[in-house]
Amino acid sequence: MITHRENMIAAYRFRGPEWVPITAGLPWVDWAAAGYDVDELESICMKRTILFPEFKKGTLAKNHASVAETRPDLVAGNKYTDGWQCVWKTNLTGMVGAVVEHPLNDWASFKGFTPPDPDKTDGVVSVDWQTLTKMRKEAANSGRFFCGGLPHGHTFLRIQDMRGYENVVFDMADEEPLLNDLLKMVTDFNCEIVKRWITINPDMIAIPEDLGMQTSPMLSPEHFHRYIAPAYNRLTKPIKEAGVIVHEHSDGFIMPMMDDIIATGGDVINMQDLVNGIDNMAQHVKGRIAIDLDIDRQNITVNGTPQEIDDHIRECVEKLSAPEGGLSLFYQPWAPTPAENMDAVFNAMEKYCVIEYKK
Repeated sequence: MITHRENMIAAYRFRGPEWVPITAGLPWVDWAAAGYDVDELESICMKRTILFPEFKKGTLAKNHASVAETRPDLVAGNKYTDGWQCVWKTNLTGMVGAVVEHPLNDWASFKGFTPPDPDKTDGVVSVDWQTLTKMRKEAANSGRFFCGGLPHGHTFLRIQDMRGYENVVFDMADEEPLLNDLLKMVTDFNCEIVKRWITINPDMIAIPEDLGMQTSPMLSPEHFHRYIAPAYNRLTKPIKEAGVIVHEHSDGFIMPMMDDIIATGGDVINMQDLVNGIDNMAQHVKGRIAIDLDIDRQNITVNGTPQEIDDHIRECVEKLSAPEGGLSLFYQPWAPTPAENMDAVFNAMEKYCVIEYKK
């Protein structure tokens, strides 16, 4: 039997995995404060040994307590200034907040503006490249799949954080020349981060950000093609040349941009199931790029019955999997998802992707 790492690579390289890779995790929030029985949640996780082979009692509380140390940008009650001088605020510790102060709201502030130092930060939080190199070596020694990458929101969302969403949309429509300069600055920085990750040589490098809303993209396909796709191409080219898997990601409805997203060179795209449509993905995406399917966390898994959840996961696997690979499943539940519904998702993922999976 092949290892988890070997199976993941086989799935994303279309080399015939033995099972559909699955990943799940509970956000590092205070589940007790959200009204959950923490013992019940932890018992559910410990019961699902395929998804959570190392889960122990106390894990949820430990994860939440570590947020202040590892992710100061996710701590409620305090404003956080990132490397791009964007000021963030969150109302729930453990959940990404929103930018409340945009440093380039006025283009006059762009003169003399300098990017962060890639030796010290990824643009959002500080980075210790020596520690990451050590972690990579430890993962290699233990045979674990190791992924590095850019912080979420690396390009389109980054210029949005700096300028504000409406400003960026108008900048694109108005063909504002300074937007090209800002994009070059951001992409140059991101390429430096990618260069450092390539030196570490992970199995996969992720370039995640959101491009879609519930029923439409956040920008027009034409503007994505003109402004954002070239930046993606600069990021993915050296990764692919190094032989490392490129993992792209976007929440929201992105089907109108899918041809361009695939053309930017990703090996796998993490995209949402219900928003984009399972049948749409089966017809237009399956086989062209590996799909890391982001399982619904707003509709069926929150309000549905355990049987409806089971039916949904089965449909995802039946319609999007193939003997050669190209599919993995990811799930991250949030409040107010019932605990029994979380368990139903975990159970169905293990059942249809691993235990009963047939090529």
